[in-house]
Amino acid sequence: MTTKRRFGRVRKLPSGRWQARYPGPDGIDRPAPDTFATKKDAEIWLTRQEAAILDDEWIDPDAGKVSLGEYGRTWIDERPRLRPRTVELYGYLLRVHIAPTFGDRALSDVKDPHVRRWRKKLLDQGVSEVTAAKAYRLLKAIFTTAVDDQLIKRNPCRIKGAGQENSAERPVLTVAQVYRLADVIEPRFRALVLLATFGSLRWGELTGLRRRDVDLTAGTVRVERQLIRVTGKGLVFTEPKSAAGKRTVVIPELIVKDLEEHLRYFAQGGDEGLIFAGPDDGPLWNSNFNRRFWGRALAAAGLPKIHFHDLRHTGNTLAANAGASIRELMDRMGHTSTRAAMIYQHGSHERQREVARQLDSLARGQLTKASGTQRARGE
Repeated sequence: MTTKRRFGRVRKLPSGRWQARYPGPDGIDRPAPDTFATKKDAEIWLTRQEAAILDDEWIDPDAGKVSLGEYGRTWIDERPRLRPRTVELYGYLLRVHIAPTFGDRALSDVKDPHVRRWRKKLLDQGVSEVTAAKAYRLLKAIFTTAVDDQLIKRNPCRIKGAGQENSAERPVLTVAQVYRLADVIEPRFRALVLLATFGSLRWGELTGLRRRDVDLTAGTVRVERQLIRVTGKGLVFTEPKSAAGKRTVVIPELIVKDLEEHLRYFAQGGDEGLIFAGPDDGPLWNSNFNRRFWGRALAAAGLPKIHFHDLRHTGNTLAANAGASIRELMDRMGHTSTRAAMIYQHGSHERQREVARQLDSLARGQLTKASGTQRARGE
């Protein structure tokens, strides 16, 4: 039995359930994806479809049938301004952490519970919280674009806080420890350690520096590019991570002499010559440096196993403790957001004691002044 309506039609099936059909704006007669227990339920569904069409919010139910793996690869390819390392990271996350679960599944078939179970499975398998957060953010971004493309109506990535990275607190070296490390590492890398720390520079920024980027008279280092490894291409010079990454960093006079000696004995020749080159006078590879020099130097200095990047973290902390404002930290670090700079504003225990001493002195001074005023008034 079929019941005609002003929009669409419903009919009762031999099973006793009800089916709904309607003409889509594309001219195709479309059935509801499921049957309904009552005629009223079927009619309510048709009313909602009509409203979606009239409000221009109707989505072709066949559009979301493209697989997430295919759509995700296209999503990456359609973003030409992504840095090579970002393209590599996205490809890895899609291939290793997303595709095994969702690669062959249609976009429209992925629902909120599927995403929750996928994320839990990643964490249960030992994937770090940082990597899981990166994978979740990528998946959410892909679905956000699918919503914008009107392939699906709703983004299934709705887990509060799942995209936030809660990295463990990185170690901070003392100035004495930094110099102990600089003293024992291979001489050609002494200045690398000191500039990474007191200039707050990233590995790629350091290895991309040229002679013309350094002005020791002014005590500045100009960051205009970085040297990164790209799978299949080797070492590649690229733009900094962001527009703020192009910056001039003022370095303390303390390390100028070390840089002068480094330029004299170890840097490549000419204005375009690399400041930090490998033992073969070629570009410096992170993997070779870590394997041949970094671990050995840490052991000789009696330091725990830390990452080279922790020198930048140490430098940022020292700058904050020296009184740098959030804006100054952002400029020094090459960040456009205050988020990273805020991390270094918590202050060290030593800095907190200094603040307390200054507060104590200020309060005592004002109390003494107030007491003297009262005596002068005879109170």
